Amino acid sequence: MREPLSPADARILALESDVVRGHALKLLVLEPGPSLDLEAVRASVAERLGAFPRGRQVVVDDGEGPAWVDAAEVEVAHHVRRFAAGDPAGLRAVVGRLMSEPLDRSRPLWTIDLIGPLADGREAVAVRLHHALADGLTAVRFLEAVVFEPHDAPAHEVGIRDPAARPTRWSEWERMPLTVARELGHPGSHSPFDRPLTARRALAFVDVPLAEARAVGASRAAHATVNDVLLAVIAGALRRRLLHHGHTPRVNAQVPVSLHEKGEDAAASGNRDSFVDVGLHLHEPDDLRRLDLLSAQMRARKNGRDARALDELFHALASAGPLGTYVRGLADDPREFALAISNVPGPRVAVAVAGRRVGHVYTSSEPGPRHALRVAAISNDRWLGVGFCVDPAAVPDVDELADAAHDAWEALRAGTE
Repeated sequence: MREPLSPADARILALESDVVRGHALKLLVLEPGPSLDLEAVRASVAERLGAFPRGRQVVVDDGEGPAWVDAAEVEVAHHVRRFAAGDPAGLRAVVGRLMSEPLDRSRPLWTIDLIGPLADGREAVAVRLHHALADGLTAVRFLEAVVFEPHDAPAHEVGIRDPAARPTRWSEWERMPLTVARELGHPGSHSPFDRPLTARRALAFVDVPLAEARAVGASRAAHATVNDVLLAVIAGALRRRLLHHGHTPRVNAQVPVSLHEKGEDAAASGNRDSFVDVGLHLHEPDDLRRLDLLSAQMRARKNGRDARALDELFHALASAGPLGTYVRGLADDPREFALAISNVPGPRVAVAVAGRRVGHVYTSSEPGPRHALRVAAISNDRWLGVGFCVDPAAVPDVDELADAAHDAWEALRAGTE
């Protein structure tokens, strides 16, 4: 059967080019243990893939627009492979190469690559999913259905907690002028990441202890969230790196917001997210004060339901022809947001792959034209794993940026002790 892609999924698919590959990454770092058996992993994936039907489908375009159809056959050996790496630098190099390579459009749009073993006995599993197949929440559902060993913990309920209590469409449009002014009315300086993009990718990762991030947020008078702490860590890292180069421009970040509804089948619903734009306050020298400013911005946007209102706006503009294209172009301008910073809740209990506990989980999404840096985070039971993905020709110091994020986190933690 032919199932047309949703407008959001089709728009994401159309973004592919010679320099934009269109996929995201989930990187699972396994604790030391016996080397993964490639054939056993392939057999497990083949057995469980039916629990995620999109994983058995391909995209076709027969002149009526892109659509999902069932693949005649899924050659699991093509999708599940092994790469050698002996140390963390080698692991990052393999992952960077994977992020630079397009997925094969003639096959289902995912791969699972085993990397290692590293010298210390750890191994990694790199899961790539095309963004047209899965947004951040749906990608976690893929991990739960196909990759992680089955466990009893319920999945995260993310997004709109009570769909029946959603505001009416009319009330969204009543508040639209305020939303647009708050979200799109404060362009920043010329973006330091507004650079020509190539297909090359480089990645770096940093960990934040999840329980301590919650404690830092709870210590603030207005109770900052873990996502607020993440924004403060990234803002602190950018301030440190940009000060090193002699300036602190006014930088806005786009923060994706999930609009998946409680109880829906995320694996079948495609991309369901919107965004808000926040200023990162790089002028503020105090890390905790910057956290408070970011937290206040995010509260205002949540209370104003900005993400939902912007979703309604862009859905309406999608049929407005050149006007809609013009407004979308304004929203995507690098002065409206210099970089995107996303955060997805991952497994909240200990999980395993083929009998090996997953020690750390990271995620990475692609940079885009005129946005040569992308930051993405995912949590597990112990850590918030943050991934930086860049075009190294445009942003050559991704490792130093990750080091600066570690320093920013330590400053936040020390300031609350």
